Amino acid sequence: MRISVIGASECCPTIYNEAMALGRLLAKEGFLIVCGGRGGVMEAVAQGAAMVGGTTIGILPGRDVKEANRYITYPIATGLGEMRNFLVVLNGDIVVAVSGEYGTLSEIALAKKIDRPVIALGRWKEIKGVIPAKDPRDVIRIIKKIKENLNRS
Repeated sequence: MRISVIGASECCPTIYNEAMALGRLLAKEGFLIVCGGRGGVMEAVAQGAAMVGGTTIGILPGRDVKEANRYITYPIATGLGEMRNFLVVLNGDIVVAVSGEYGTLSEIALAKKIDRPVIALGRWKEIKGVIPAKDPRDVIRIIKKIKENLNRS
């Protein structure tokens, strides 16, 4: 199962550490992580995954795979700029939003438009249809519950 993690391209140490913990937990559970491949939350989640041997795909806005942060396993250059946000959410079975600004908000909207479940860690919990999570462990619990429900249908 692929989990798209979206969020702030620049973040404070608290959010960075939370995203890194999320990356570790997702990788330990065997999930493939899809993200925008650059800094902030994207780097943190990829770093967390790398710490435990996880796999990450970074879907980059530019044309050069060297734009990816050093923790991305498979960088994908698109040359699409911010329009690559759709590819980030499209390639995840579930989307997890960690903090962020308008770019993250656009990804949440795109995810909801294509019926992807969206989990919010931190900001964005008030958006209709977004599932709030208390912490990274709660995100994992929610993902497992969604996965279980998907397997039943």
